[in-house]
Amino acid sequence: SDAEVARKRFAFEEIFFIQLEKQRTKYLFQVQSAFSIDKKMDEVEKFIKRFPFEATRAQRNAVEVSLEDFRRGHPMSRLLEGDVGSGKTAVAATLAYAITTSKPKGQSFGTLQTAIMAPTEILAKQHFDSFIKLFRHMPISIALITGSGYKKFPSKVNPESSTDISRPQLKKWVANGEIAIVIGTHALIQKSVSFKHLALAVIDEQHRFGTKQRQALVNKDKIAPHLLSMTATPIPRTLALTLYGDLDLTLLDEMPEGRKKIITEIVLPSKRKETYEKIREELVKGRQAYIICPRIDEPDPDKEFAVQAKSVKEEAKRLKKSIFPEYEIGIMHSKMSTDEKERVMNEFKEGRLDILVSTSVVEVGVNVENASVIVIEGAERFGLSQLHQLRGRVLRGTHQPYAYVFTDSTSQTSIERLKALKTAKNGFELAEHDLRQRGAGELGGLKQWGISDIGMEAIKNLKMVEAARTEAVKIIETDPELKKYPKLSKRLESSEQKIHFE
Repeated sequence: SDAEVARKRFAFEEIFFIQLEKQRTKYLFQVQSAFSIDKKMDEVEKFIKRFPFEATRAQRNAVEVSLEDFRRGHPMSRLLEGDVGSGKTAVAATLAYAITTSKPKGQSFGTLQTAIMAPTEILAKQHFDSFIKLFRHMPISIALITGSGYKKFPSKVNPESSTDISRPQLKKWVANGEIAIVIGTHALIQKSVSFKHLALAVIDEQHRFGTKQRQALVNKDKIAPHLLSMTATPIPRTLALTLYGDLDLTLLDEMPEGRKKIITEIVLPSKRKETYEKIREELVKGRQAYIICPRIDEPDPDKEFAVQAKSVKEEAKRLKKSIFPEYEIGIMHSKMSTDEKERVMNEFKEGRLDILVSTSVVEVGVNVENASVIVIEGAERFGLSQLHQLRGRVLRGTHQPYAYVFTDSTSQTSIERLKALKTAKNGFELAEHDLRQRGAGELGGLKQWGISDIGMEAIKNLKMVEAARTEAVKIIETDPELKKYPKLSKRLESSEQKIHFE
């Protein structure tokens, strides 16, 4: 019993220090001043009406709580979490509209600016196109900044389209506030890009940017911008409260009307042949398919414990030779350069490839509306959250989507686990299931955090996480500098070097 008490005590300590660090970060961020934006819900209604779908209750709620944060004069720091297709971009666009139609305090001219940062060029270009569609009726400029070039909408020559532009010119316009919305990749946070009135920073796929990169965007100006982080990776509540303890959490737990429900089938080896025929039916209709494999190369036959699983390179050859010889097949994996990955993804997007054989690197959020089928090989090797993420790739269009989950495992536990994919209502339910089955380390990429196994177990315990959070909040509210707690302060300094919240 003493050992049990000691375990609890150590577990609490680990979670407490993570919370203390997060609460201090939050405090330091929130004592800065931000632009106070006084917009009410009814003022953004006409913009929401422009969506190609009816806004959900969850989306409206997310906009409303963010607008409340905007009025406070201190920077918002909010994490918007929702499944693929739940409409996070629409929420971000509505907030950008509220910012764009407000003026800097005490001025009747000038534009407040919004920056949107995406982890890859493909996603940044995709956001650029969506924002043009939503904002083209307004007299504002939108820019795209990526490693491979700079664009501005509208073009002087053709007000309906965007134009390439030189880097110095674009940076000058961003710096003097002429461009209202700037969308980009890491290129946005280079020292040379400066904003005149940056009021809102939106970070897409939050977990892909390290804390330091997020800070760089936020600390560009003397006045801190409001921060909206978005992620499509469902995170169980206990993990979210720990990993992102410095952010307020908003869930988008509803799908817009009219989104077709994905048909998921668990395919055992005996059913392979007939499944390929179903896939062919879709390809004949002109649709496209993803095929996801766990490995890049074939396993080494001499290695005793090599993972025996399908590889991208061999599977692509096999499919081309004996199953879909008449279709164009491309491959993608993490050993390819960023440029190569972009090229293949664009070929798939433009319909020059019918089938894309890839590892799980296929981007979250990439929009290929014509892709209606995804096959996941060796599904027992992926976590449920990851499988759910992967099948979200085919939720983009108006066609009926199909996910075929191939498994060679005959173990009952494995098959039961995969069945949860068919029954769970959303990604959050699956993430909770994964947390119970596989543990926290697998889910949040926490393995490289330097947290002990005891700490990992504790993260599953909501009561303990909430208790540690409450204590940390109390201390930081009364003594943010930790002057009364020199030992805590010292320990925080040493743990900040040890734990990387990236």
